[in-house]
Amino acid sequence: MYRPTYEAGASYDTTEAPRTRRRRRPAATTIALAALLTLILVPTTVDRLVTARVESRTAKAFQEGMDTPARPEVHVRGFPVLTQVASGTLRRVDITAHDIPADGSARPLPLSELDLRLDGLTRSDDGSEARARSAAATARLSYPDVSDALGLEVSQGKGPGRISADILLPLGGGKITVTTTVSAASGNRIAFDDFRVEGGALPAVGEAVLDKVFEQPIQLRNLPDGLSLRSVTTTATGLDARFTGRSVTFRPDEALSDQNL
Repeated sequence: MYRPTYEAGASYDTTEAPRTRRRRRPAATTIALAALLTLILVPTTVDRLVTARVESRTAKAFQEGMDTPARPEVHVRGFPVLTQVASGTLRRVDITAHDIPADGSARPLPLSELDLRLDGLTRSDDGSEARARSAAATARLSYPDVSDALGLEVSQGKGPGRISADILLPLGGGKITVTTTVSAASGNRIAFDDFRVEGGALPAVGEAVLDKVFEQPIQLRNLPDGLSLRSVTTTATGLDARFTGRSVTFRPDEALSDQNL
């Protein structure tokens, strides 16, 4: 076996020479992934900014058009929104507004809440109105507001579509209950039918008064043009009025002069 020989008195460095480390270059797949993420994230961020702007402007326009005390909640659906704005048509916009007044009526009935779905929303060339190809909406009417409109305190009655009111009879004659049904009538009006007296007899004069109260339907006002009332149902807290429509518009007080909706 070969053995190395060393000279006497000589010194030798027995440590190994350091190995030169090679720098690893980023793999091609890593670079490609980073580029792909950039291509995805940048347009997504821009699209979110555009979406927020469109939602804010739509909320402002709706508030001005409907005269609500607060701006509604607006959500533009579909991705990307940027291409929808470029085309001039938003595929779907959902709006939830509260406390829509009903001024200019002998029996005003404000809307406590309005949930509105707008499909194919565009704006006019001069920015004076926003128009949806079609729409569906649900308006919620509280019993206190319905009572104020009727001049009679009402609540949910027994049976579908019925409301009721308790009437105190004069001279300690006790209390009776009157009920009536609610339904959709033409012209976005709520009609009252099938008037009944339960739990006693109502004097003729009192029945005549109530007949007059329920004789005339109540018209719902301050709605976007083009919505038509389809049905009215009762809930524990009030009435739900459902609408559909085509070519539905609302008009802000100030024109939407910007090119974005």
